[in-house]
Amino acid sequence: MDWLPLINLIAFFLVLAYGLYLVAHLLYSRYLFIKLGKQAEVKDDFRTRLNLVIENVFLQRKLLKDRKSGVMHVVMFYGFIILQFGAIELIGKGLSKGFELPFGSAHPYFSLMQEITTLLVLLAVAYAYYRRYIEKLARLKRGFKSGLVLLFLSTLMASVLLSLAFERLWLGAEPSVFAPISSLLALPFAGIGTTAAAALFYVFWWAHLLILLAFAVYVPQSKHAHLIFAPLNVWFKKLDPPGKLTSLDFEDESQEVFGVGRIEDFTRTQLIDLYACVECGRCTSMCPAAGTGKMLNPMELIVKMRDHLTEKGAAITSRTPWMPSFAFSHTTANQLAVQAAGQAADEAAAAGDAGGLAGVYDVNLIGDVITEQELWACTTCRSCEDQCPVMNEHVDKIIDMRRYLVMTEGSMPQEAQRAMNNIERQGNPWGINRKDRTKWIEGLNGEYEVLTVQETDDFEYLFWVGSMGSYDNRSIKITQAFVKLMHQANVKFAILGNEEKNSGDTARRIGNEFLFQQLAQENIALFEAYGVKKIVTCDPHAYNTFKNEYPEFGLQAEVYHHSELLAQWLQEGRLKPRKQVNERVTYHDSCYLGRYNEIYDLPRQILTSIPGVEIVEMQRSGCDSMCCGAGGGMMWMEEQEGTRVNVARSQQALAVNPTAIASACPYCLTMLSDGVKMLEAEERVKTRDIAEILADAL
Repeated sequence: MDWLPLINLIAFFLVLAYGLYLVAHLLYSRYLFIKLGKQAEVKDDFRTRLNLVIENVFLQRKLLKDRKSGVMHVVMFYGFIILQFGAIELIGKGLSKGFELPFGSAHPYFSLMQEITTLLVLLAVAYAYYRRYIEKLARLKRGFKSGLVLLFLSTLMASVLLSLAFERLWLGAEPSVFAPISSLLALPFAGIGTTAAAALFYVFWWAHLLILLAFAVYVPQSKHAHLIFAPLNVWFKKLDPPGKLTSLDFEDESQEVFGVGRIEDFTRTQLIDLYACVECGRCTSMCPAAGTGKMLNPMELIVKMRDHLTEKGAAITSRTPWMPSFAFSHTTANQLAVQAAGQAADEAAAAGDAGGLAGVYDVNLIGDVITEQELWACTTCRSCEDQCPVMNEHVDKIIDMRRYLVMTEGSMPQEAQRAMNNIERQGNPWGINRKDRTKWIEGLNGEYEVLTVQETDDFEYLFWVGSMGSYDNRSIKITQAFVKLMHQANVKFAILGNEEKNSGDTARRIGNEFLFQQLAQENIALFEAYGVKKIVTCDPHAYNTFKNEYPEFGLQAEVYHHSELLAQWLQEGRLKPRKQVNERVTYHDSCYLGRYNEIYDLPRQILTSIPGVEIVEMQRSGCDSMCCGAGGGMMWMEEQEGTRVNVARSQQALAVNPTAIASACPYCLTMLSDGVKMLEAEERVKTRDIAEILADAL
């Protein structure tokens, strides 16, 4: 029997070496796949990136947005870290009888911690099973892979406890309060003898080792690759303002394709996103498109692109050693195409045609993997990104693919094309004569003076009225209310008048980057010509564009949303609401004011300052607020699938029985007004901007 320990030792190292080889090979293949992408510009800010990792990896801030699943994952995350020390000791026990880590008198407490942690992880796995298969949480998948992961985790933990239990019997150890679970498990087998106990110890010891290695091999090929790639994803996150899009260089004459038409056209940091995805479905559960029956599913979008990258990467880099694969594809790509591509890649490599390898895989990213229908359903609200626990960025990928369709393929919905043409010709999406841009002033009946920058240079703020505030009948009332408030606060302001154009937000989000940059340069030149130092607007889309995107093109001015200035003027006493406004108000958070610019409290502070106003919150408010459906150019396009987003949001607002729905965005107000009308509630519920309500109180 003396040769058994030697055989066990040799077998252990052979299995371990092969398992580690497979893991290393898989990880290296993913590295090669990510490397197919374009080089990304990564800002060098060690302190900021370290803080991001501490907050979102170690403190699990984003995960804990959902308390129940967040706590469950915290237990698993820290449980696995703690149990790594126990795993080292357990491996040692199988190689040397009675082995213990050299913790001295503290070892009993170490053993207790290991057993309690193992039990907690088992309980967390049981809760994960409950949420997925009994509670049947809608956002969670219930396929074979999801069950396989839970099976891996539960058997891994069970094998630890059973190994420790039979080791106690093998060593003749008495029950101990420092090993409560293994002692309890050992009690029913107390009379089996040391030989049987040793044999059973090795059964579960080998089971633990094989399950551990199988799980390690499975991880890089499954959603659990996030264990490796999520921390990298957090570290390499863009440090720009939320949602800021990467600009295209139109001065590069060698550039023939604009946007992303192939998976390798994404940057490497964008491709890390794909392998970081947890497939938790939080993004999809909050997506206004998915929630109203549209084809877009943010999680599936990422998963399909990930599998497409894996398949294409495998085809391009197919000259690698044989290895088993447990991956299950979700893509619409034909698997035979992958095999054919791999064979063609080998033939191309044998012929020395390294440059032609990328062309052997003929599955199209847009069309075969991601449909145009999905891309045009996105409202760019960033709910998906706000919810994602691994900080994936979905919107920029969608916009990059839209750019390819619009600027390379010349393909976009007819309504979007019409809006683009109108912006180019008349500076507004309707195509209304640019000379009518100041007609809204007539509605003030001469009571409030509104000067243009051509008429005066004595102004503190340039009031950017915007296309909605200039032409849309409902939004004009917001413009007029804000003008009255500025006069009440004795603020000097001026407007651009008929020289004002479109901010370019609509063009950029639709994918027409060229038109956006043209408008940005023209607007900035106009601001500089009139010496503009401060800009205020009621439009969160223009506000976000000016504040976060124009500086890249040379804008040097302070940018304010009207809610910021109204709150400031109230605090300073320049505005004093005295009139009672008896309204039960629910406030709708604009995506471009909230998730893009973190302005949630100021509009509520304004409403709170008004006598008689009672604020009631919708179920989805603040950072969880649902989009009105207007963003991403959707204001100008018809919804062809499912329920209208603005109707769904209006239903959420009406559920709290308000007398008024308030907003701080003309786009949102228009969508909510239409939604309330479609629900036949306009007689009992008003839709109003915060500036209108405040103006009533004065």
